[in-house]
Amino acid sequence: MKPESAVEVDLNVWDEISDRLIAQLRARNIGANAPKINEPFPDFTLPNSKGEYVELHDLLSEGSLVLSFMRGRWCPYCEKELMSWHDAIPKLKAEGGHFVGVSAEVGGLAESFRCDIAPEADMLCDVDHGLAMALGLTFPVDEEFHLRYLEAGIDLAAIFGNSGRILPIAATYVIDSQSIVRYAFDDPDFRIRADPVEVIAVVQSLRG
Repeated sequence: MKPESAVEVDLNVWDEISDRLIAQLRARNIGANAPKINEPFPDFTLPNSKGEYVELHDLLSEGSLVLSFMRGRWCPYCEKELMSWHDAIPKLKAEGGHFVGVSAEVGGLAESFRCDIAPEADMLCDVDHGLAMALGLTFPVDEEFHLRYLEAGIDLAAIFGNSGRILPIAATYVIDSQSIVRYAFDDPDFRIRADPVEVIAVVQSLRG
């Protein structure tokens, strides 16, 4: 099972393993078919972390939507990303934007992630990575990486309530009121995340 906060591991030890995995994902063009700028974002319905079903058009009614796909609180890079949005959300709201994270964590983990790190954010639960998979944002976890996670105390099966053999890549989108993608960030390197300053600048530009 997952500890209360991001697992404390020596990230330097993981760099070589991660570099090899990321190289494989890039070679396979993981994320190449994900939504692009000026394309419509596919409609969806997902439960939020409080158990209420939400549709895309509901989220767009609150202004430009910043939708960020995260691996979960167990990932230190995701925890850092959500912390950065905690600081940036007031500015985003001032520009008419709305931040929503997406996590496949079950059993209340997504809600505790949101409440503990960025209570002003909203969080959707992408059960079994269904939406991320439909968008081309997932990849299978091979045996080597699966065992490495278990050795580090990260039980993906318990976290996600499934086999634990699928993960999403990090991705952030700005979607306008007409469901059109105006900013798209997706990178197989889970250590790299969208810059909130850059994202907010895009949201600001849409106000005109």
